[in-house]
Amino acid sequence: MAKAFFRLQKFLRRTQFLLFFLTAAYLMAGSLLLLQRTHLVIQQGSRGTSTSQALPMLDRVAGVGIVDPRTLQSPRPGPGLLVGMDTLQEPALDQQLSPQWLMSRNSELRQLRRRWLHRFTSDPEPVQAVGFKAMKHTAEHTGTYMGCFSDDSQERTLKGAVFYDLRKMTVSHCQEACAERAYIYAGLAYGAECYCGNRLPATASKPEDCNSECKGQKGSVCGGVNRLSVYRVEDLRAGARRRRNAIYRGCFRAPENLTDTFPASLTQPNLTVEVCSEFCSKKEFPLAVIRGQECYCGYPTGRFPLHDGADGRLCRAVPDTSSTAGGEYCLVYQTPVQDTRCTDRKFLTTKSKVFVALSSFPGAGNTWARHLIEHATGYYTGSYYFDGALYNKGFKGEKDHWRSRRTICVKTHESGKTEIEMFDSAILLIRNPYKALMAEFNRKYAGHLGYAADRAWKSKEWPEFVNSYASWWASHVLDWLKYGKRLLVVHYEELKQSLIPKLREMVEFLNVTVTEDRLLCVENNRDGNFKRTGAKQKDFEPFTQEMKDLINRYILTVDEALRGRNFTGLPREYVPR
Repeated sequence: MAKAFFRLQKFLRRTQFLLFFLTAAYLMAGSLLLLQRTHLVIQQGSRGTSTSQALPMLDRVAGVGIVDPRTLQSPRPGPGLLVGMDTLQEPALDQQLSPQWLMSRNSELRQLRRRWLHRFTSDPEPVQAVGFKAMKHTAEHTGTYMGCFSDDSQERTLKGAVFYDLRKMTVSHCQEACAERAYIYAGLAYGAECYCGNRLPATASKPEDCNSECKGQKGSVCGGVNRLSVYRVEDLRAGARRRRNAIYRGCFRAPENLTDTFPASLTQPNLTVEVCSEFCSKKEFPLAVIRGQECYCGYPTGRFPLHDGADGRLCRAVPDTSSTAGGEYCLVYQTPVQDTRCTDRKFLTTKSKVFVALSSFPGAGNTWARHLIEHATGYYTGSYYFDGALYNKGFKGEKDHWRSRRTICVKTHESGKTEIEMFDSAILLIRNPYKALMAEFNRKYAGHLGYAADRAWKSKEWPEFVNSYASWWASHVLDWLKYGKRLLVVHYEELKQSLIPKLREMVEFLNVTVTEDRLLCVENNRDGNFKRTGAKQKDFEPFTQEMKDLINRYILTVDEALRGRNFTGLPREYVPR
């Protein structure tokens, strides 16, 4: 018995020793692998930020649409001259520098940059509710509860503004948002969606149908599936700021038949802008139109698109008189009411046969373009990444797998042959690199809607950021021009200036048919919730002369590549700077 026990003890000791040895070997191998990868990343990072990160000087600029005057004033010899951040270097004679060299050299940095990008897109943003300022969550329901009402995506019960916060929605958030925009009622659905309006149906649903808990407030009910928990917020507590101010849109020629163009009207002596705006807000219309003593409410339509403004002197400054001139022209104001004709969105009912990318360099306006596309087509857009902040703001395609083909297009900042050839076609969005670099740096330090602090711009990271990301801006475009199968090139500046023509071109490329009124609705909601808030520095110039020289060379190379593929070159405003 003792001998058997001794053998068992000896076996267990050997087993312990064997397990210890295997564990040590595993940890040692992992440590060596980690050290090797770290060394590789350091080498790649040092190559990416060295003075070799530059473009060849273009010998001839005759075929290029944008020419840097400094290049013509002080020509430099040699086709292989490099423009670096600090010094100029002459490469070996057999080294041929070209856009292909730029794409090849940047491929070694792509993985490192992708990790940076994923790191920052996954960082939480400063807490901010959708469409209105972040407020303190309270358990108090300051509005009067009106009941549970049915709701349908095709025919909304509350037809005013729509907000989302898929993580932190509360009853108080929704009430404050609707009260600020002059609405009478606030309704919550699905625990995370907020709807505003001024009219309710005569009959309510069963109280137990509203059974969804608020995402940001445990114990509170925020509607249900196709059900709204509705509160009356007209008597909101004192101190809540109401945005009842109407925004002047301009003076326009009145349509021939106003009663057919506008569904609601009011005639009143001594009519004021405030009275007309309040009347149209209660009727849930985004436009208040004044002609003499007459007030009309409606939407931008094909009959009244608000595109060709007239001289303001043609409109009467005092609206209580009517004359021949006053009958031909009218004053137009934007009420606090949101145009909701284009806010309904859904996933594709069948998988898309064409896999379309919405590709851009970070900071080039991809999120804004997604907002425009979703509201124009009525379908969600997807994303190669997952950004929780965007999902919380209503981009439901963020959580859908990017290869599901249930979205109209997929956001991506990727480049490289493999990543590009996965897509059948792509909308390539290009923005001025100076603006794009600043926008991405702001996002990195202050989220999608904030501005980076002064200390960030003055830190050593800003020059390193420009040195690395400027070449990425160029190589991103060059890669898509080289490997993209079917491309629509859209310049951010042209989209901003001529929204409807460019957006119509994008929608047609996506093979979706939309009405003119829907495009006008998108134009009326063009900014969405994507304007940066906070104090913007005036005449702020963070770029040094060395940075400008580097970026301008990249601009010239990209411009030449675009023209080489029979696309329109870069807008002339890009350089000189």
